[in-house]
Amino acid sequence: MRYLVTGGAGFIGSNFVHFIMDNYPDAEVINLDKLTYAGNLDNVKEYVGNPRYSFVHGDIADAKVVDPIFEKGVDYCVNFAAETHVDRSIGDPSEFITTDVFGTYVLLEAAKKFGVKKFIQICTDEVYGTIEPGRSSVETDPLMPRNPYSASKAGADRLAYSYFATYGVPVCITRASNNYGIYHYPEKMIPLFVTNLLEDRPVPIYGDGKNVRDWLHTLDHCRGIQTVIEKGVIGEVYNIGGGNERQNIEVVDLIFKHLNKPESLKTFVKDRLGHDRRYSLCCDKLKALGWQPIVKFEEGLAKTIDWYVNNRWWWEKIKSGEYWEYYKKQYQDR
Repeated sequence: MRYLVTGGAGFIGSNFVHFIMDNYPDAEVINLDKLTYAGNLDNVKEYVGNPRYSFVHGDIADAKVVDPIFEKGVDYCVNFAAETHVDRSIGDPSEFITTDVFGTYVLLEAAKKFGVKKFIQICTDEVYGTIEPGRSSVETDPLMPRNPYSASKAGADRLAYSYFATYGVPVCITRASNNYGIYHYPEKMIPLFVTNLLEDRPVPIYGDGKNVRDWLHTLDHCRGIQTVIEKGVIGEVYNIGGGNERQNIEVVDLIFKHLNKPESLKTFVKDRLGHDRRYSLCCDKLKALGWQPIVKFEEGLAKTIDWYVNNRWWWEKIKSGEYWEYYKKQYQDR
């Protein structure tokens, strides 16, 4: 089977490349990535030269790049490619609309023209908006995105569905909760805080730190996606959550404890604009297909932290130049 993995040099995409390459010896993976600031070929360097793996440097919003790949034959297109950082979307939404929405359109057009067995659109729990305590989002809930990032993902989500409803493109959509694991670009909370603490830098905690997120290990996410590929019903949406709801401050405390860092490095800063208070997913629909999350949060977090401790070579070269320019712009006035 030939998998086209878009955004396969990014965080979740590269973990999915590893998952397929390591567990499906008959599968071929085509990795299409634009290599923006968050794309990193170090994430998949072990597959260079492997006859089952190929890399295409290009933009999903460019049909001249996308169409030739589909023309040669794609069984499964798994679309991870997206601009994903909420804070960046608040500052400049344009790239999010271009990549997340128009890029998805280009991929769907190619799938319609050349055919695929399944097109998996990777979405996020953020499209549901903030969720009141005591309830969890189900796949039929209305989408109420509250920032440009989640709005762009909601747009791509519904566009993908429309290509199923209108043209019969075999689309499935997954909406996942907050992912954590290795190869995570250090602007997101867990890798940012871990790498800052390893350099004895303060960590910027938004607001009161009590926003709630459900944490999903990338391995469980990849297993969930593959379950949808193998068993998911065409045209359906599937939530993928870890069942690990934690206040942000609880996660911060676990990181501090694991690294044995002083409380003085905690810094509470001005909250993000439109910061959703809580996300929560009901995953009964996917569980009915036989999937269950298997990584316990505390164990998965500890192993993730240790990976950053033992792989400074990976993140130290990232945290330079443009990275610090953005970091100062984002946090110096908070």
